[in-house]
Amino acid sequence: MSTAKDLFIIAMDPPPDRSVGQGDLSLALAGAELIDLLDAQAAVLDGDRIVPSGLPGLDDELLAEASSALTRQAPYERVEDWLWRRGRDLSSSYQAALEEVGQLTRGRRGLLPFGTDRLEVADTPAHRQALSRWESDEPVLASLAAAVGVGEPRSDDDPGPDDEAVTTVLAVVGDAVMELEAVRQRRSIENAAFANVWRVP
Repeated sequence: MSTAKDLFIIAMDPPPDRSVGQGDLSLALAGAELIDLLDAQAAVLDGDRIVPSGLPGLDDELLAEASSALTRQAPYERVEDWLWRRGRDLSSSYQAALEEVGQLTRGRRGLLPFGTDRLEVADTPAHRQALSRWESDEPVLASLAAAVGVGEPRSDDDPGPDDEAVTTVLAVVGDAVMELEAVRQRRSIENAAFANVWRVP
């Protein structure tokens, strides 16, 4: 399983009072893909730019798709730009891929037979592997999960990844998620102000 798939599985099982936004998750999934591409030596970072280093055989279909989507001409793409471009609706792609192979199943919410379908993580070896990685507080998965609001925020005292490039990607993911939240808040304020205009007698 890839880091992105592990992250999706962990994000599907948050505490009952907290849900993960699709936009946040999509950005983090794009970051997870990039980290796996760096680990597979399919790319390297030159500062904050992603330099492809060939097309190795990648068993994971979505990861192979991510590799083929890398910009292959100088000056290459910045990590932040990759997250926003690759991350568009990426959570939907992972949901479909995991449903197709039986990692996600649809259950019923409520007692009635026509209740709303909800996605549930199937009890599979992949699920148990993701949980094991999560419960061991593996720094990369823990940082990505924390960025989307799953688990406790990482402190400076928590051990981080040894790889400087991975640390760079994680930092950019965190910034992108905060930027998305700022956009949401701004729109919420604007919508509230617009609604108040119509309430004025």
